[in-house]
Amino acid sequence: MGALQIVIIIKKMNLKNKRNPGDCMGDIVITGYGIKAPDIDDKEGFKETLEKGICKLDLLKGIGPNDSDIVAGIIPREFLTIKERNYKRYSKVSRLAMAASDDAIEMAEVSGKDPSRMSVIIGTAVGSIKEIEKYSVWATDFKKYPLHGVAIVDSHTISSSVASHLGTNGHVFTLTTGCTAGSDAILLGKLLLEQNQTDICIVGGADAPLGQWSTFGFNKLRQVEINTEIGQTGVPFSSEHKGFVMAEGAGVLIMEREEDAIARGATIYGKIEGISSNNEGSQMFHKDTSGNMMLSAMKQAVNNQVPDYVNSQALGLHVNDQIECFVHQHLFGESVPISSIKGSIGHSFGAMGVIQVISALISMEYNFIPPTLFTKGTGFESLPIVYETIYQPVNRVAVTSHGLGGNNTCILINKF
Repeated sequence: MGALQIVIIIKKMNLKNKRNPGDCMGDIVITGYGIKAPDIDDKEGFKETLEKGICKLDLLKGIGPNDSDIVAGIIPREFLTIKERNYKRYSKVSRLAMAASDDAIEMAEVSGKDPSRMSVIIGTAVGSIKEIEKYSVWATDFKKYPLHGVAIVDSHTISSSVASHLGTNGHVFTLTTGCTAGSDAILLGKLLLEQNQTDICIVGGADAPLGQWSTFGFNKLRQVEINTEIGQTGVPFSSEHKGFVMAEGAGVLIMEREEDAIARGATIYGKIEGISSNNEGSQMFHKDTSGNMMLSAMKQAVNNQVPDYVNSQALGLHVNDQIECFVHQHLFGESVPISSIKGSIGHSFGAMGVIQVISALISMEYNFIPPTLFTKGTGFESLPIVYETIYQPVNRVAVTSHGLGGNNTCILINKF
């Protein structure tokens, strides 16, 4: 063997063993999470809500057309101070994202990491719409126009606020892909970790949509009901009820490569086994009612694996729920239970996909499937809907999300 051949072989060995930006590093795992949801401030509160099937919804008075009331998922705490820092000029959606991120970082026990190798990706659907609505009356009055007005209308302020609050300066991205935004953040975070572009991904979703703009808009679309009692709207899998329930919320995950998490002795709560996203390419307000695009996303996410149950995005809108039904019947039939947590906490737009993932992680840790509240399954009799809490081993959960704008994103979470 000549000297040139030896040099070539050594170079190939070095390239093989060296961690390069394009190298795939194996499984991506979740080592921490934080949640802020209606009347839920931590993991323990969320577990109790899920396991006992508790409804956390309330009436929001005078917010709808002609001062009507709506059922809503309200987070009463404002988080104006977080870690003894004043954030009163920040929008509520940013404050929710920061507070949830703090809890996720604390659970993951991430310390001593290079801040340039920590990334933040937060998804949102409506961003700071409440504050934009509030300050819009001053838009033509320069003296009253708020100093932080420009920052509020920039949705990227949500993610950059989290990065600043945590002291990271790696990638910072804000995704605005509608109700799949949080799920899409998980997808992007997984790709960055697999390509060794980062070491820690702080990914999540946050939304605080409870203003007149959202209420009027969805009422005009006949998707939010007014002057209706709790339990009579936002009911998944039911032809007897109409509309969905808007909610505030934030969910954040800490994602890392499996080998890195093991090396630092981290607790691993689950791994991202599969994830797939597509777009229907439909016009505004239209959607693929056939369900074929959602079916395609789910097929790719589960990759012939069978989950112990499906944590469905079903939220009480008949078209959406029928699509969920079609996909479930086509892939799993009656053998796999399906459940939706929307009757407990409502639909928090871009945050919901991540909150559903956190729900799945709790299911796997404590071995139960949460119930679907309020529904009798009318019109969905063929679906194996979970009506009461089921206690059983849970090792694999499929999560669905889709929404305005045509994105469909499905995730398969496995127990580690």
